[in-house]
Amino acid sequence: MTKIAFDELRFVVADDNAHMRRIVRTLLRAFGSREIYEAEDGASGLEAVEAFSPDILITDITMPIFDGIELTRMIRNPDGCRHPFLPIVVLSAYSEKKHVIAARDAGATEFLCKPVSATALYRRIQNVVANPRDFIRTKSYFGPDRRRYVNPNYSGVDRRIAAPGENIVDPNQVQLEA
Repeated sequence: MTKIAFDELRFVVADDNAHMRRIVRTLLRAFGSREIYEAEDGASGLEAVEAFSPDILITDITMPIFDGIELTRMIRNPDGCRHPFLPIVVLSAYSEKKHVIAARDAGATEFLCKPVSATALYRRIQNVVANPRDFIRTKSYFGPDRRRYVNPNYSGVDRRIAAPGENIVDPNQVQLEA
């Protein structure tokens, strides 16, 4: 297991429930994090991302003004946000497949069901820090490659490489305008 320097990571936690924000904040502090900014809705979440340039956003899926899916889409818009490569962990009490797919299709990096456990949160953060995924740009999607694993037994056409108009974007190689 890779050790994460939580004391060097900045977080924004966006959730309309103050109790849930406190739980996540307490867990992050227990992991060693010191810079944790909170937002109570999607609009203030976007403002916090722009103002504090966090390393990771943890957002609820259901919030007022705009929800976690809309927040994720706004952040993933390279023309509208300065941090389109920001790792985003979506929290939800709704674990149905349609919610997981909606978060994935909006560009979420990870999905975590409530109630949140320390182990599950740590693993999601560890995954985005230790195993960052390439970003994909298509006509209808910009975000982390949704395929997590390479299947060595797959023998078909690799759609990610073959599809015209798509390209893989390495967040470490991209210079965004400030």
